[in-house]
Order: sequence, then C-alpha cells, then structure tokens
Amino acid sequence: MSSTAQMDRQVVEAPKRGLARLNIQVENIASGVVLVGLVIVLSLVSPAFLSFSNFLDIARVVAITGIIAAGMTLVIITGGIDLSVGSTVGLVGAVTASLVANSASNSDFVTAFKLPVPLAVLVGLAVGSLIGFVNGLIITKTKIEPFMATLGSMIFVKGLLYLFTGGYPVNFQPMPDDFAFIGQGALFGIPTPVWVFAVIVVALWWISRRTTVGRAIYAIGGNPEAARLSGLKVERTKIMVYTLLGLLAGLAGIILTSRLASATTVNGTGYELIAISGVVIGGTSLVGGRGSVIGSLIGVFTVGVIQNALNLFGASTQIQYVVTGLVLLLAISLDGIARRRRRT
Repeated sequence: MSSTAQMDRQVVEAPKRGLARLNIQVENIASGVVLVGLVIVLSLVSPAFLSFSNFLDIARVVAITGIIAAGMTLVIITGGIDLSVGSTVGLVGAVTASLVANSASNSDFVTAFKLPVPLAVLVGLAVGSLIGFVNGLIITKTKIEPFMATLGSMIFVKGLLYLFTGGYPVNFQPMPDDFAFIGQGALFGIPTPVWVFAVIVVALWWISRRTTVGRAIYAIGGNPEAARLSGLKVERTKIMVYTLLGLLAGLAGIILTSRLASATTVNGTGYELIAISGVVIGGTSLVGGRGSVIGSLIGVFTVGVIQNALNLFGASTQIQYVVTGLVLLLAISLDGIARRRRRT
C-alpha cells in the first residue's frame, strides 16, 4: 500500500477511534452513575448497607470475581469467551492447598510432600496458566468456537478437580500465616485481595490502552481478518489473553482457598457467570472489539452490590441466582440493542 493511501486511511480511521473511545467513556460514566444510584437507594432502604464494614465485605468478595472479570474483559474484546474459569478456580485452589504445609485430605493425591508458600503459589499459577494456554491453543488451531471449546474444558477441568480431591475437601491444621495473609490479611485496613485486584485493574487498563498489545486486542476483536492482513499476530495474541485469563483465574482460586481456609469441589462454581455478567454490564460487547477494564470494574461492583443487598434482605441462594441471571439477560439485551443502533 502506498504512503498516500496509508495516510488517507489514518485520516479516515482516526475520528472513528476517537469516537469509539468517547463512547466507551460515556458508557463507563453512565454505568458509574447507575452504581452510585443503586448504592444510594439501598442505603436508604437498609441503613446497615452503608456501614464501612459492609463496604469492605463487598470489596473483599468482588475482588476475587473481579480479578477473573479483568482478564475476561480482554478475552471478550478479542471476540472470545472462557467458561472454564470457575473450574480453574477450584482446581488451582486444591492443587495449591495440597502443597502448602499443614494441609490434609483423604485424597490419595494430597501427600506429605509440601512446598514453601511462594513455590506452592507459583505451581498453582502455572496450572492456571497451562489451562488458559491450552484453551487458546485449541481455539486458534482448531477454529472451534470459544464457547464450545471452553465448555468442554470446563467439564474436563472440573473432572480433574474431582479426580485430584476424590471429592474430599483439603483443609489446614492450622493454615500457615503467610498463606492466610493472601486471602485473610489486610494492609492499612484494606483486605489483601482488594489490593491485588486494584493492581491488576491498573495493569490491565494500562496494557489495553497504552500498549501495542492492547491496540492489537481491540483490532482483532473488531475484525480479525483485517488485523491479520495488517500484520498483527492474531493467533499469538489470542493465546496470550487466554493464558493470562487462566493465570488470573488461578490467582483467584488461591485467594479464595486462603479466604475460606479450605479447598472444595464447589469452590469457583458459577464464577464464570458472575465474571461475564460484570464484564457485559460494564459495557464490553460480546461480539468483541469494544469494552474496557474500568467498565468491567464498575460492572462487577454492581453485581456485588446487588448480591450483598440480597444477603442483607435474607434472600435465599436460589433467589440470588434468579436475580443475577435476570441482570445478565438485561445486560445482554441492552448490548444487542446498542449494537443494532450503531449499525444503523
């Protein structure tokens, strides 16, 4: 392509990129207004909701699913999705717990072999990264739809979790202090998971907005064929974001295990739906090419506030699932309406 043609294309595309970024900022502001309005209404209905300790509880819970949602944002922006993150949370949590001192279980795979906490955590993160890498490899090399590929890996990883634990929990007698700090500790009065979540959000926001990798992620989601023809490494980038999501799901599993002081087969169940709900509510399009980590931050806090309010009002687990599902359906419907309006 000639230099003149390239300049013409840049002149045409620059306003489009600027408009798209402005639209995302407007959507983030709108989502933030909705979240603030929800907090105000719930504070008026239930004075207990407004307490500082309750906000810390919300942040502590949201941090775990939010870590997953941050990575899920990048995957969905590329036009993909990952349903296996909940199973990854459970498996990584169990593997890591089995390697930490003072852990015990009736499972044959939980032996007397133990590692220092940092090494056990690294092994867990490696397992999560491997699951994400395999997902990315299958999707890019076989061209299977991400939904179907990760649905299969969700079942496969859940099976590995049951095989590894034998269905038994992995408990601590007692839990080492340095491992407990990961999920139960605090710095300056703020829970450790919240600090970890904040660092991840800032890092992924910077990557997605200030680096060539971030621009490639958006380009691939917008038009993968055009991205390939322009010289972008489409398959490598997709494998990278799935691997990153696997690592973050593993990190969430480690934090959850530390927080609960136990690794069970139900850990992480449904986390994929909560993460996807937060991402979609935050304005990320399920067809790819559009979204932001900050929007997902607002989205997961919105889901967390709703779930916390339902707990305060004494709603059963079944009702909480119904409400979360309705919120997800509403967000998907609004995303579809917004896409049709943009096309017209």
